[in-house]
Amino acid sequence: MRLLFALLLTLMTAATAMAERRVALVIAADDYRLIRPLANPVHDGEAMEAVLKKLGFEVILETNRDLRRMRRAVDDFRENAKGADVALVYFSGHGVEISGDNRLLPVDADASSFDALEKTSLPLEEVRDAVAATAKVGLIMLDACRSDPFSGTVREGRGATSLAKDVADKVKPGLGRTGRAENILFAFSAAPGETAADGNGQNSPFTTALTKYLGTDGLEIRSVLTLVQQEVYDLSRGKQLPYVESGLPQLFFAAKARQDLPERERLLLAMADVTPEMRGQVEQIASDADMPLAPLYGALIGLDTKHLSAESLDASLREAADAFVKVRGEMKTLAADDPRVTELRRQAEEQLALGAFGAAQAKLAEAVDIDEVSRKALKVNFIDRTLSQAATLFLSAGAARADLNYAAAIEGYEAVLSLYGEAGQTSLSLEQADRQSRTLEELGLLYTTVGNVEAASRAFTALLANLEQRSRQETDPSVKRDLAISHIKLANIRMAQGDLPTALENYEAARDMLQGLTASLPDEKGWLGDLAMANDKIGNVLATQGDVGAAAQAYQQSLSIKQQLADAEPDRAYLLRDLTITHDEIGDLARTAGRLDGAQTAFEESLRIRLALAENKPDDPERQRAVSVSHEKIGDVLRERGDPAGALVAYNQSQAIAEELVRRDPNDTDLKRDLSISYAKAGNALSDQKSWSPALASYQQALDIARELAATDPGNTNWQRDLSVCLEKVAGVLDVQGDIGGALQNYQDSLAIADRLAKLDPANSDWQRDLSITLSEIGMLETKQRHFEGSRKAFEASLGIRQQLARSDPDNAIWQFDLVQAYINYAYVAKDPKAVLTKALNLTLELDRTGRLAPRDRSTIKYLRGLLAKFGARKK
Repeated sequence: MRLLFALLLTLMTAATAMAERRVALVIAADDYRLIRPLANPVHDGEAMEAVLKKLGFEVILETNRDLRRMRRAVDDFRENAKGADVALVYFSGHGVEISGDNRLLPVDADASSFDALEKTSLPLEEVRDAVAATAKVGLIMLDACRSDPFSGTVREGRGATSLAKDVADKVKPGLGRTGRAENILFAFSAAPGETAADGNGQNSPFTTALTKYLGTDGLEIRSVLTLVQQEVYDLSRGKQLPYVESGLPQLFFAAKARQDLPERERLLLAMADVTPEMRGQVEQIASDADMPLAPLYGALIGLDTKHLSAESLDASLREAADAFVKVRGEMKTLAADDPRVTELRRQAEEQLALGAFGAAQAKLAEAVDIDEVSRKALKVNFIDRTLSQAATLFLSAGAARADLNYAAAIEGYEAVLSLYGEAGQTSLSLEQADRQSRTLEELGLLYTTVGNVEAASRAFTALLANLEQRSRQETDPSVKRDLAISHIKLANIRMAQGDLPTALENYEAARDMLQGLTASLPDEKGWLGDLAMANDKIGNVLATQGDVGAAAQAYQQSLSIKQQLADAEPDRAYLLRDLTITHDEIGDLARTAGRLDGAQTAFEESLRIRLALAENKPDDPERQRAVSVSHEKIGDVLRERGDPAGALVAYNQSQAIAEELVRRDPNDTDLKRDLSISYAKAGNALSDQKSWSPALASYQQALDIARELAATDPGNTNWQRDLSVCLEKVAGVLDVQGDIGGALQNYQDSLAIADRLAKLDPANSDWQRDLSITLSEIGMLETKQRHFEGSRKAFEASLGIRQQLARSDPDNAIWQFDLVQAYINYAYVAKDPKAVLTKALNLTLELDRTGRLAPRDRSTIKYLRGLLAKFGARKK
């Protein structure tokens, strides 16, 4: 949903203001005698005079007045303007706050003592009283928060008087908050207590924006000032935000009403609706990318922010920032033979920087049309015009990409490829060939983003072929590096399509190329990072295929490279973060294989690094969240080691962080989900200790959050699965407490979800395992109620799923022990229970012999031997 503009408050009440009597007093001071002079205020006053006259004001302009003449001007204004409909006072110059009172400084202001400064400055209260006594609607606009008036030198022979010691503690360079005054609107050039820029041109940023927007047709004065605020804020990169305090009882329109506003003005109004949290996020990303704020706001306003997690929103905005930086770079460097095309591209660049994506693309469309007409009319220039048109379309698609308008970007990039096809490969320069490759890459990424996997596969396949041909013709090693990365991108698509063998081939081809490149060019540290990524990808495929040993080797190779990079630049947080990811991958793999010592070592090393990162930047939610995840992983290992008390300590540490993060950002669904999982895991540790009441309370907390999330988005399979798991956790405790009916109802509710997910994606092993667990629990409850036919069907279905999973990955210790439990359960209803229990015992002994049986599960051996002994005794 796009942010809606509260445009004009309502246009119905707007009427032409030309019948009103409007009066204005404009005061400007820059030729200060005893304090720091300024460059622009008189120019500012003259600009305001011109704008106000166009809007029907009677204007009196006073420049460089001393206190006596400034006060007289205010008194004369009070008399001459009495009875007016609208009274406006504008001041440009130095303004300060003295002991809580706002003061305007005339050119003879004296800071040699506190008394002197008080006596030679004009209280803002006098201006307010004059305006209040004059008209029904009063407007006071002060461009008077300039930087410190009492320091610095502007011109030869005239410096600033140092602030007297008895004044320093009582004087602030900015103006203080006014509070609402009846019938009067205040507009200051900067926030209370902050200073404003004087400007590099003839006018200050505040007055430039004010004169630009004051006469905007159809805008009520508060909307005009919203535009001014956002313009100054945007152009100052967030350093200056004008302050507005309105006590107006009625709407005031400076110009006649009109419905439509240009794109830039709509954007600026929408910026005012952005929350402080989002504003801070935009500022940080814009600062990181060294770009203006407006283009990011333009992208933000087009996002469905209500249904995006903080992490997804950040990723989308960084994607927009990256696309903007790319297209801005292209626009600055890309030349055209036709000066008209060059000029239109320049104008498009200006509009793009303002966040006016539509205006930018309109300019580029004009340039495209010029080349289109020329290439058809002048056959001799066909190739050159075709390539020029392709370049302009490339820029236009990039602008759409920066606006996160994926459909328009895809259409543009496809048109670029079509034009390159018309021109022919032999006609392309190195620069054009590189642009063709980047077009294919952008298309692949865009198709991946919108979920069109087949189209993404075609784009990346074409990119691979394109770069293979270029690598045979060009000697630049970066082309070979791009070829290696294209293998990785294509392999990612193969993974999404479920083609693991082909994906592995691509990842291995990328690894082999990058190994050769990094060996010959060891200074290319970024390429070493690419090599580590290729090894991570290989490890992921091998782990999925069940080849635990080879996967571990690939992860270790990645870890070695990442450690080398982190050791070389220990202050680079992103390198340390990448290191923790591989430690976690190694730990997860070791835990899956039943090697708990290795898993705990890996997770503890990851936690050590994350704690250090979080300590360096304690307010960073992502770093805190990473620490929470590490505590959780360690808790999982401790549980499997048979140490539920230690696990509970780790889970509680994770939970405390998750609770604080949700408290800070209660609308972040990812953080809420983290908290739900934390509660559930704490419940597991409490259940292990048979602390049933606390366990049920913890599970219920997890379930409440899971229900809320699942109801918010029924199509989110992760949240549906969470709900299913939480229902079963509660059911398990209810069963122990003797509430069989309540437990069975929860399991049946969970089964409906688990069965739906398993049918949705039969290849998803996690969902199949979930279904087997639910069926097993229902079978146990049916057995307790002596419903043996129901329990037999449930146990058989669960056993069938677990046998299939165990066969698919013999090295997965968790799935192998799942099968042991399925055999034990099925023995309740089997015709030959002894044979089934013997299979369970043999499999358990094999897991123990190979070191893959978790310590807490070793009691199963004794339990099974006891059962089999009873069967033997009965036979005798």
